[in-house]
Amino acid sequence: MTTPPRPPEFDLDAAQSGLGDMGADDFRAHGHAVVDWIADYLEGVGERPVLAQVRPGQVRDGLPTSPPADPEPFADAMRDLDQVLLPGITHWNHPAFHAYFAITGSGPGILGEALAAAMNVNGMLWRTSPSATELEELVVDWLRQMLGLDTGFHGIITDSASMSTLLALAAARERTGLDVRQRGLAGRADVPLLRIYTSEHAHSSVEKAAITLGLGRDSVRTIATDDAYRMRVDALGEAIREDGRFGYRPLAIVPTVGTTSTTSIDPVTAIADLRDDLEEELGHPVWLHVDGAYGGMAAIVPELRHVLDGVDRADSFVTNPHKWLFTPIDCSTLFVREPEWLTRAFSLVPEYLVTDDRGVTDFMDWGVQLGRRFRSLKLWLVIRYFGTDGLAARIREHLAQARRVVDWVEQHADLELAAPAPFSTVCFRAVPTWFEPGGPGEEPDDAISDLNRAWLARINRTGDAYLSHTELDGRYVLRLALGNLRTTDERLDATLAVLDRELDALRRSRVPTEPSARA
Repeated sequence: MTTPPRPPEFDLDAAQSGLGDMGADDFRAHGHAVVDWIADYLEGVGERPVLAQVRPGQVRDGLPTSPPADPEPFADAMRDLDQVLLPGITHWNHPAFHAYFAITGSGPGILGEALAAAMNVNGMLWRTSPSATELEELVVDWLRQMLGLDTGFHGIITDSASMSTLLALAAARERTGLDVRQRGLAGRADVPLLRIYTSEHAHSSVEKAAITLGLGRDSVRTIATDDAYRMRVDALGEAIREDGRFGYRPLAIVPTVGTTSTTSIDPVTAIADLRDDLEEELGHPVWLHVDGAYGGMAAIVPELRHVLDGVDRADSFVTNPHKWLFTPIDCSTLFVREPEWLTRAFSLVPEYLVTDDRGVTDFMDWGVQLGRRFRSLKLWLVIRYFGTDGLAARIREHLAQARRVVDWVEQHADLELAAPAPFSTVCFRAVPTWFEPGGPGEEPDDAISDLNRAWLARINRTGDAYLSHTELDGRYVLRLALGNLRTTDERLDATLAVLDRELDALRRSRVPTEPSARA
């Protein structure tokens, strides 16, 4: 697509052809238009197809292949946003977005993002914006209090749980005393085989961290789970002791509060007990990092504080406000007991970053990044706008909606619950009474999985709802995640009706007569 020539009457903002920025008057005019656009979008997002209904390449084909040499009106870009980009957006703010983990970019968080963008500060050093550093320290401590964690934890905001887990495991590696920071790992005969232990249902970020840290995927040993998909402590102990006989050194254990597939809760207290016993046996520390990226936030609800039992004994803990605290992506919080292991792993201060400030935190020393966005501002505004009680009430509502979905599944003649639902995500599958395997020799479980694949594809093609899937014990199952502020009970009922409608359509397409094939 090429850019058409502009007509003679083409009009630009007053300052657009000069050497400065957009003028204040033009900014006000366009800013008001953008805020109106955002308000209209949030108000009407539920009327759009939740899953993008475009073919690969369609969005790119709708835009010029080369950048414009001459200035273009801001309104033209907004027109292309409406006509070209929006059709290619999968709307995570949609009330029927139930895939992966349902999230919300809330109003106060969106405004906080805009304010942070306007100030455009880089919080790498305390000096480069004291408010960015000190507000981050404050708001992370607020979150610590909201979660019921003790005062021994100190925190930092990162972009995602993947980065938070990477930083935690880098700190664990630094604590081994192997001087990897200076000497690296390559070519060293004095470095033992290091192991990280986590559940077979843990997030892929653990393996990605091992890859990035030079440990490799082989350093990650996954541990079997019980019938509720929780890490088995006995299997963990057996694995670590078996590895010890082959010369492996346990580096870290990573249990999860709210696993990605099923939101199961690993028994952190029992795992911490085992870790303590192992440290006595081995004579060296084993880092305990708890991944509560999703489920940890439930502890804001006072009666659910127990989901973080045992976390007070961890070396580090991550939870994501951008998952279930209505803060726009990206915003993850990493809590650590001893920040010195982060600074030992990452602090590197060239002369041009040296300051004479004392008694301050320079967050550049806590991780990989030098440039740091003012992420704490949007989280601060979310907490202030809703209040701790208001946030807890909203999480309770999502848990209640999940109970409604569980009840719907359990009362449905053609569905079965595939896993416990301790939080706001429900795993289930269709096992219809009318369904028979399609061909000779076809395994019933495979046939049921194929049926559920077809059902999910039909649901998502409608644009009326968007769900995701996982596999549990070889079974293909659907996941319906709740957690969006815009998902009312009425809208949830409409989504369940879509699921029923598409399952019935699947039945009619496969069963030649109305009577049940198994009746």
